[in-house]
Parts: sequence; C-alpha cells; structure tokens
Amino acid sequence: MEEAKKHCVSVVIPLYNEERSLDELYRRLTAVLEGAAARHELIFVDDGSTDGSLEIIRRLRSGDRRVKIIGFSRNYGKSPALSEGFRAARGDVVVTIDADLQDNPDEIPGLIARLDDGYDLVSGWKQDRKDPITKTWPSKLFNAVTSLASGIRLHDFNCGLKAYRVDVVKRVRVYGELHRFIPVLAGWEGFRIGEQRVSHSERRFGRSKYGASRLLNGMFDLMTVMFITRRATTPLHLFGRIAFLFLAGGGLINLYFLVQWIMGEGLHVRPLMVLGLIMIVISIQIGSIGLLAELQSSTMQQTFSYREYEVDDQ
Repeated sequence: MEEAKKHCVSVVIPLYNEERSLDELYRRLTAVLEGAAARHELIFVDDGSTDGSLEIIRRLRSGDRRVKIIGFSRNYGKSPALSEGFRAARGDVVVTIDADLQDNPDEIPGLIARLDDGYDLVSGWKQDRKDPITKTWPSKLFNAVTSLASGIRLHDFNCGLKAYRVDVVKRVRVYGELHRFIPVLAGWEGFRIGEQRVSHSERRFGRSKYGASRLLNGMFDLMTVMFITRRATTPLHLFGRIAFLFLAGGGLINLYFLVQWIMGEGLHVRPLMVLGLIMIVISIQIGSIGLLAELQSSTMQQTFSYREYEVDDQ
C-alpha cells in the first residue's frame, strides 16, 4: 500500500483569554503533528488577551521555535486573527483549531487525509456537540439557513476545526466576522469543499466568548456574503429585482384608483394611495442605487481564480 503523503502543516490557533488550556493544547498538537506531518508550525494568534495567555505562548516559543506568536494590542475579533494567521502560514496545508480544548487535535490527520482525496477545504462537523441548548439550536438554525442560501451543503459552518490547502487561505479574504463563511467564500472561488465528522468536548475552562447577538450578526453577515459573492459584478440584477417589486406594488395600487376614476368615482387622497406613490418613489431610488453600483462595478477590474492556466506567448 502506498504510504500517505506527509505535508508541511501550519496550525493557526486564534485565542482570547485561554491561559488555562494552552499548555495542554500545545502538548496534544505536538504529539499528533510529529507523527502526521513532515514539518509543522503552531501559529498562536493572541487577540488582545488580558490574562496570562501571551506569557504562556512566549514560554512555549522559548523552548520550541516551531511556535510562532502574533499578538494584537487589543481585541479585534476572530476574523482578523485568522487573517493574520493565514498570512503568516508557510505550510502547504493550513489547519485552524480553537484554543479552548473543545476541538480534538487527534482529528487533524483525518481532515488532512480528506484533502488528499481531492478537496481544497475540509470542514469539521460537530455532530454530537457538547454545548448548552442555548448555543446548539441557534447554531442549527444558522447552519440550515446558510446552507440553503449559499448552496454549500455543510452541516456545521461554525466549527473552528478546518483543514485547507494553502491556496485557499491565500485567496480568500476574511474580515469583519466573515470567518464563519470561509467555506462559502471558498466555494464561490471554485474550490472543492468537503466535510468530516469530528468529536467535540465540553468546555473545561472559562466561558464562551459569543453571546446571543451572534445569531443576528450572522444573518447580517450572510446577507453581506451573498451580495459580495453573487452580486458583486452584477449589482443591478439585485437592486433591479427589489425596485421592480416596489414598482409593481405601487403601480397596482395606483392602477386600482385610476380604474375607479375612469369609472366616474371621484379621487380623494387616501392612505393606500399615498402608500402606492411612496412605493413608486422608493423603486426609483433603489433602481438608481443599482445603476450607480453597476457603474462602479464596471470600472473595477475583476480577479479570477484559475485551477489551470496555459497560454502561448506570441
């Protein structure tokens, strides 16, 4: 049997106030990667921790130069942390894992093996999630809506345990809170997306950094992703449809009053008539925004992701 290829693996670990879990996480990651990777590096991205997390990482680095440190001066969020970690990665495979020990490092070889099956991104699926119902049910709703809207058939977009070919992380731009939508952004770029069941553990230290507002923010972020992926080069298609709905609604309302006037009934200003006029005005405004966005889009050079590109120089 042909021996599985060993990759150079960069593990990106975003963290915020996780001092109690870092030593164990380092030991478990090192034990797994020393057998599964040709070479590896651990990139700890400290997102402005206020506890002793940064000091622990410095100590780990003093004894192991494979440990890399990126330390933010304040808390910027998980997306900027991942973005900087991706920028620093030097391996041909990049793995992301949360620092709270809920993700199991032993799952990493399985994720990398799925990349060797032909995928560019393999996302973990916490099928048996060890979190309270206040987190699991909003997450199920978010995942279902995101899968339906994006067409990317994953069960768990929120899982922090993912494996990527390096081309993916260098191509996909992550900002704001769009880290949850990396599979969607990668799928739009033409990368092949896979999924792997992974084990999940209860949180042992600290508490979750995400509150109830995460679901609402996620829905707004989903709208952003759907626009920048599907409508970035054809904004008038989106704004035009919305404008048409308002125009049709306002037109039907005012057509009703026009027919009444033709039939001899006197016209009087009514709330419904005012609503129809407002809808027509709104449709004109939305259509104008679409035209301006289309003009802006036409002046921007679009970049494309190629799987293979060959030309003959003349």
